[in-house]
Amino acid sequence: MSPSIEATIYHNPRCGNSRGALALLREHGIEPRIVDYLAIPLDASQLRALVTALGLPVRELLRSKEALYQELGLDDPVLSETQLIDAIVRHPVLLNRPIVVTPRGARLCRPPEKVLELLPTGA
Repeated sequence: MSPSIEATIYHNPRCGNSRGALALLREHGIEPRIVDYLAIPLDASQLRALVTALGLPVRELLRSKEALYQELGLDDPVLSETQLIDAIVRHPVLLNRPIVVTPRGARLCRPPEKVLELLPTGA
């Protein structure tokens, strides 16, 4: 039996990558806290904390293929991190997923197998 670890997944149940990451966690005996960020959007401070944990620029967390991305002009390189965070807060569908957080760190798990990097050795 693998050791139990705390994990959180920022999840969209309609997304194949998100469902895949959740399934991998469960296959390894981990029942994560599931955050349906579309149903209960993150506020700006929660989103900033997540971005910090990921160590990525906000731009890398945007779903650039969403029609809303183009409509809002989010491809404009002049936009600040704060402006991009505000756009995600207003339109959570723009947040790429799944994002998984464990004691070993945080990752955007695309492809879903990236979640394995966050599991303890032997899990």
